[in-house]
Amino acid sequence: MASPTTDDPMRGRHRTVQPSLRDTVFGRRKFLVYLAAGSTLTVAAKLGIDTFAPGSASAVPTPSLPQPADLQDLGDVLILSGKPTEALLFTVEITEDGRVRAELPRMEVGQGLTTAVAMLVAEELDIPLDQVDMPLAPARPELLFNQLTGGSNSIRSVYGPVRAAAAGARARLQAAAADRWGVPADGLRTENGRVVAADGRSAGYGELTRLAATLPIGELVARPKPPSKFKLVGTPQPRVDARAMVTGAFTYTLDLDIPGATPAMVRRPPTINGTVDEVHNEDDVRAMPGVLDIAVIETGVAVVAETFGQALDAVTALDVSWGSGTVDDLSDEGIRDALRKTTLPLIPPISLPNQMDFEFDWAPISHAPMETNSAVADVRGGKAEIWGGMKSPIVAQQQIAKELGLLPGNVTCHVVQSGGSFGRRLFWDGPLEAARISKATGRVIKLMWSRTDDMRHGRARPAAHHRFRATLGPDTVLRLEHHTAFVETDWTHGLGEILSATAAELPGGNFGFAQSVFLLTVKSPYNFGAVEQVLTEAPIKMHTGAWRSVYSVSSRCGEEIVVDAVAERLGKDPYEFRRAFLKSDAQRAVLDKVAEEGDWGRSMDDGFAQGIAFHEEYRSRTACLVEIDGRDPHAPRVTKAVIAGDYGLPINPRGLKAQLLSGLTDAISVTLQAGLHIDKGLPLEGSYSQFHYARQANSPTDVQIFILPGEGEPGGAGELGVPAAAGAIANAYARATGIAPRSFPINFPVDFEPFPR
Repeated sequence: MASPTTDDPMRGRHRTVQPSLRDTVFGRRKFLVYLAAGSTLTVAAKLGIDTFAPGSASAVPTPSLPQPADLQDLGDVLILSGKPTEALLFTVEITEDGRVRAELPRMEVGQGLTTAVAMLVAEELDIPLDQVDMPLAPARPELLFNQLTGGSNSIRSVYGPVRAAAAGARARLQAAAADRWGVPADGLRTENGRVVAADGRSAGYGELTRLAATLPIGELVARPKPPSKFKLVGTPQPRVDARAMVTGAFTYTLDLDIPGATPAMVRRPPTINGTVDEVHNEDDVRAMPGVLDIAVIETGVAVVAETFGQALDAVTALDVSWGSGTVDDLSDEGIRDALRKTTLPLIPPISLPNQMDFEFDWAPISHAPMETNSAVADVRGGKAEIWGGMKSPIVAQQQIAKELGLLPGNVTCHVVQSGGSFGRRLFWDGPLEAARISKATGRVIKLMWSRTDDMRHGRARPAAHHRFRATLGPDTVLRLEHHTAFVETDWTHGLGEILSATAAELPGGNFGFAQSVFLLTVKSPYNFGAVEQVLTEAPIKMHTGAWRSVYSVSSRCGEEIVVDAVAERLGKDPYEFRRAFLKSDAQRAVLDKVAEEGDWGRSMDDGFAQGIAFHEEYRSRTACLVEIDGRDPHAPRVTKAVIAGDYGLPINPRGLKAQLLSGLTDAISVTLQAGLHIDKGLPLEGSYSQFHYARQANSPTDVQIFILPGEGEPGGAGELGVPAAAGAIANAYARATGIAPRSFPINFPVDFEPFPR
């Protein structure tokens, strides 16, 4: 990776660029109209036919009306908000050595996005995948709502624009070859990075790029390939950055060689949102080896030193009096009580004979990415330059500028690929903190959070409480009620820019965002009659944020437990019951696949059991079957998993399998053993040894994952994998142990000595 301080290596070279909407005329407009019409008709067909299709003669589904997320999900809203700037998203550059460069206006955090988008570019240009360079774009405020990475939206939102840009580049190269050879452009084809004529003449893209860049565009027609013509897209491909990652050659934020960048760390308060009252031994700490400067900032006391080791020694040695935080008097039980009181009651409060009631508690979950918060900041001379992982870089740039008293145009935010996120890097805590330290000290700052910083003062999926009630009829469910309360989830990143971010900060604005996200993501996939989903929030000020699948993991896991219990009450097999009540053939296809491949219902020894569950979200769907060894209820182990996913048109099936596998690992973790204990205003967990995320020993050795062939446009991938796996694990645990889980993670002792505050 080139040093961010060097000049653009493409500067001064001839390049082929994306044609504008006006330039591509009929072809591009026809393409956009086709996508819009096709999407609308597809949704209408599903809601009009499949929703009310009977699943099985052995049960009597009570048809459910479409829920908000059936009609328009969060991804649809994000795509719609980005439509005005869609034509600005991509610029495809072709250099004289024949390589292709396209900056990705989304963030790669390990989900394989750069590989999938590079595949789309390579497909349209008919070039080998290894000839595509896909760097991450810096903050581009002209994109407005269109540079946010989240909500399983990235591939869905860039699928059309990146293909259109690459198709435009291909058309210009063909036009250049036609001009050189004096032949019609429509008689030329492209293959392996070359334009080929009918008589066998050919020219490489690098030979043509200078001429292509200077030709008048005229009535250029650039039509992306139809999916039926895809050769690369849809085939499993290894990640383009895999070798660099496993060999340690990959460049992360702290690997950047920024001139003058000096290590810094922060001593943080002993409670969440605590403040600095007084530093008692500043002179002594300044005299420690390697210490260069000390600065009090909003989040603690920063130490700048020659090495990170010296900075860590210094922050540990600081003697600080702290002001109170926002949750100093709260611990786990107090948070649970507040959530139960906040959850709206079911009416009537006492269930009737034909009703089944359930309550579930979920602990807060650390995002726990492998790479902790880090950033490099140079705030000097009335300007700021920032490097770091930012999934919403536009609002990061705008808010950092506001904080520093600079114009947004004087702040440059370079987006650096990061080692994990799971929603964590939607916020720019690290870059902002580095900027504050740089401004206070006048130095270029390379900031690193310790693992304990990240666990205790990083953001977390908030704790939650759920109430469910299923009202039964003969062989059916007449009504499903779901009332839930979460600790207030911070949505002040908005839609990725300062207008919506500011709206979220207004009174009631953040809850409005929460309600919108909840209703646009959480839905029941079953025909359970009248379905009611209600969210409330407990106004507890903690460091929260969207964690993978946001509200869906605990909501849908709870519903899948309810489904098993209802099936048992009605004397139905859990798989057959689900199959009967699912709304569409596409849903049943993934469920059938795992039941068949996983040999559902096979005889198992005492203490072993299977569990099965289904989930649909972001126009994709998945089912999961697991087997669990529950002979020791306090140390259960998932021994086998079979997962099937339908993502519509799959771009990179290998990447999609990886998403489902990671979802399984997340589900094993948060369902069985991983969470945060809050004790008097601070998480007790301070390391991976204490936050019991799944290790190899907790992971099944037998995992089969199937990506079903799909059609239409791609669906969302990142959020899909956790809820069904969590439901299957919870149901398998209940069947294996005879213990119905109601609090998650199921095994959650404080079996460690907490680090000092």
